[in-house]
Amino acid sequence: MMAGPGDEEAGGGPARHIPVLLEPVLNALQPSAGKRILDGTFGAGGYTTAILERGADVVAIDQDPDAIAAGKALVERFAGRLRLEHGRFSRLDEFAGAALDGVVLDVGVSSMQLDQAERGFSFRFEGPLDMRMGQVGPSAADVVNGYKVQDLTRIFGLLGEERHAGRIARAIEKRREQRAFETTADLASLVEKTIGRKPGDKIHPATRVFQGLRIFVNDELGELARALFAAERALKPGGVLAVVSFHSLEDRMVKRFMTARSGGQGGSRHLPAQHEIATQFEKPAKPVAPTEEEISLNPRARSAHLRHAVRTTAAAAEEDFGLFGMPALGLTVPAARKAG
Repeated sequence: MMAGPGDEEAGGGPARHIPVLLEPVLNALQPSAGKRILDGTFGAGGYTTAILERGADVVAIDQDPDAIAAGKALVERFAGRLRLEHGRFSRLDEFAGAALDGVVLDVGVSSMQLDQAERGFSFRFEGPLDMRMGQVGPSAADVVNGYKVQDLTRIFGLLGEERHAGRIARAIEKRREQRAFETTADLASLVEKTIGRKPGDKIHPATRVFQGLRIFVNDELGELARALFAAERALKPGGVLAVVSFHSLEDRMVKRFMTARSGGQGGSRHLPAQHEIATQFEKPAKPVAPTEEEISLNPRARSAHLRHAVRTTAAAAEEDFGLFGMPALGLTVPAARKAG
């Protein structure tokens, strides 16, 4: 499964092999023998396994080399029916190989990554301040220790939706003059001291800061936007795009994409009116949320939403990032610099 912004306080311990909204996803995709479905977020293989057991063939993608290594046993189990690829789901149309009957995306950080202290995603365990899903590029520590106050403020405020973003950014700047941030616990402690924590609060005050950092380090919103366009290109007529998201920024993007591409409102205001109406997808189904029973079994599912839509015969439209209404960060620092 993939997990949302409040995972650190979800409770219930590790939830590695519990795919969120599994039955609604399968109902949307209708996997069966002869169909080819792409799982763009392989993770621990929950969706992929269920789809294979329903008879469909699967192309599965993950940018995390650990997930790819762990999936080799599943490749052997379903010999010839599962192809596992190391890469970003924004390139899923390149990995597809042929037109697809379905695409499923489970957006966010995986429970497998959250439960590994050394990956630095969660402050439930002390570990290095990393957060890189693909294990390459600048880490969260690079950003926290190197970016200017105004940049950190925008990352925490726009991507983390943290209302105390400015106070936290200024506190980080003051502290890092003395020593750099190296661990998840170090950053979480600083945030808690800065904005406080009311007795009985179930959500740790650093949750939104960690969300914003993770989204920024992994370019999650940009990746999702490119993946939606790639899915549009890869799906055959009648193919299904199913997306499970865990917080409002992602869910809003998926909603705007499906609405715009099915002929509803939501196209870019920069395009002439005749280009705003598209019919690449049929009218999307109503979003599905987890039941109370699922949440009780898997607390990390509580913020999840599934949206899905069926591809039409129309040719894929041009990429238009304006339709997403994505926050413009406008950062002044193009890459992290070392503190001190």
